Amino acid sequence: MRVRALRTPQDRFAALPDFGYPPRYADVGGLRMAYVAAGPPDGEPVLLLHGEPSWSFLYRKVLPVLADAGLRAIAADLVGFGRSDKPAEMSDHSYARHVEWVRALAFDALGLSGVTLVGQDWGGLIGLRLVAEHPGRFARVVAANTGLPTGDHPMPEVWLRFREVVRTAPVLGVSRLVQAGCRSVLAGEVLAAYEAPFPDESFKAGPRVMPSLVPTTPDDPASAANRAAWQQLSAWDKPFLVAFSDSDPITGAMAPILKAAVPGAAETVIEGAGHFLQEDAGERLGTVIADFIRGTRGRT
Repeated sequence: MRVRALRTPQDRFAALPDFGYPPRYADVGGLRMAYVAAGPPDGEPVLLLHGEPSWSFLYRKVLPVLADAGLRAIAADLVGFGRSDKPAEMSDHSYARHVEWVRALAFDALGLSGVTLVGQDWGGLIGLRLVAEHPGRFARVVAANTGLPTGDHPMPEVWLRFREVVRTAPVLGVSRLVQAGCRSVLAGEVLAAYEAPFPDESFKAGPRVMPSLVPTTPDDPASAANRAAWQQLSAWDKPFLVAFSDSDPITGAMAPILKAAVPGAAETVIEGAGHFLQEDAGERLGTVIADFIRGTRGRT
């Protein structure tokens, strides 16, 4: 698949606070996908996947905690976000393509196995599909403020309005969306870092289209694959942690569903955090992940 893609100039990322990790790149089907890594190269791999409309910068408080625990933490930028290439047309994005792009990065380019997945927002929608479709590659899962919708249940009207606003707004305020999902007030330099990947509106096809790719009807193109993934997750026999924040109106209702559906799933609540729990409680989330890995070795 060849698409017309834009590439954010590197100087846009020159002044990122507390995010000095050098970017690394891999080719995924003709597009360049970016990621950063922290910790020993031979450590157990932890794949950190962000969602809408953020990028790997979101994990800057989590990465050093995992690295200090001896883990190889890898935070990817989804195609269309961060330092990754940005397909210029919304029609170039699909749920299936995003799953394939992350698969190509994790398995083809990086050759990861024994992976702990950490997925938040779209990072879980994509990551849980990969877990279900390639269970042998994964050692455990941390689902954080995410879900796996099939379109079999109606979405709230407020969410449908949000989807339309994001798709059609003349100017899409990416940093405003991130701030709206946080309990804490973000500093100006942090807000600027969330705007950095998008020099102008032409770069924002990814953030604009992602809400529209969430399955909302039973016949959505991704519904069958997500139903199949639920079937696999209902037979999951490795460690699974539901680590949601206590104040996420977007995905909070998914926590009990995941806990009930996945056999033996454990649960912990990250207090004082909103949808973007990595911003509000990143160090705490990092500690939860590291403790979960440490406490479940030998069970995978």
